[in-house]
Amino acid sequence: MNNTTINNLPILFFDTHKFEKEYYAKISKNLIFFDFRLNEDTVNGIPESQIICCFVNDHLNKAVLTVLKRKKVELICLRCAGFNQVDLKAAKELGIHITRVPEYSPYAVAEHAVGLLLNLVRKIHKAYLRVHEFNFSLDGLVGFDIHGKTIGVIGTGKIGQKFIHIMKGFGAKILAVDPFPNADLINNKVCEYTDLETLLKNSDIISLHAPLTPQTHHVLDAKAFEKIKPTAILINTSRGGLIDTKALIDALKKQTIAGAGLDVYEEEEHYFFQDLSTQVISDDNLARLVSFPNVIITSHQGFLTKEALENIANVTMNNMENYQLNRPLQNKLEPT
Repeated sequence: MNNTTINNLPILFFDTHKFEKEYYAKISKNLIFFDFRLNEDTVNGIPESQIICCFVNDHLNKAVLTVLKRKKVELICLRCAGFNQVDLKAAKELGIHITRVPEYSPYAVAEHAVGLLLNLVRKIHKAYLRVHEFNFSLDGLVGFDIHGKTIGVIGTGKIGQKFIHIMKGFGAKILAVDPFPNADLINNKVCEYTDLETLLKNSDIISLHAPLTPQTHHVLDAKAFEKIKPTAILINTSRGGLIDTKALIDALKKQTIAGAGLDVYEEEEHYFFQDLSTQVISDDNLARLVSFPNVIITSHQGFLTKEALENIANVTMNNMENYQLNRPLQNKLEPT
């Protein structure tokens, strides 16, 4: 992509981070990067542009989109897969096109989920801290084999499929839930599709790989946690809103679940991607989760591999180029 302006208007990037800027600089020069997030408080102060690029925590509600329309915005390129932060209906009414990166590296997220799982199962995070204090005791570090266990996978899209195949390599039995079962997984007998209650009751490990929709919001609520084995491990590398955080905390306190590995959090937009090490965290739920010895939290870094960042940059810039050259927008989002 050689052109970095349209009608002499710059292309604007919001909520940009050091780890990603270099990948866009390789493709195109003179893009304008802003560190702040786009929302109702910031949108009025931005310059005019026909194309802007947003990330997972930019708020693209009707109020923001209306201002963007006045500022001549015609295309918003999301450099992420999720789009629950966008009012697609309002965007269509205003004549603003929305594109996304539907997949960047399903291996990156799936492998991160496995990393969280192995850390919890084998208590690697505890062992790491002990050894740094020259404590080489093994007491309290007993884990369990993944081989032979039953793993429940909620969501069998591209990331869920990669996770399933990795877990199959461990010798685990796979149960899956998805409103659109994958024919290849069924035909090759890779997993067994079932209902959510059966999955929750029978799984030793539960991993979430579903998008956040009104139907999946709090798919794991208090009632769901009552069905989960007290020895089960929960992994979430998808969206924080899939889990009712208070219900998870309650289950951890009552020891009706053995542990959780989380790369996402319901209220993460206020904390993730920022260094808040010198501040007091006012979110009691997040502070409580961090305090559990059987909980590992990473700050939405499942996508953070060289391969994924390169793919995100390439697809994002291709979406822009397609619009500039009046080609079909392959990754365009439409309201349902």
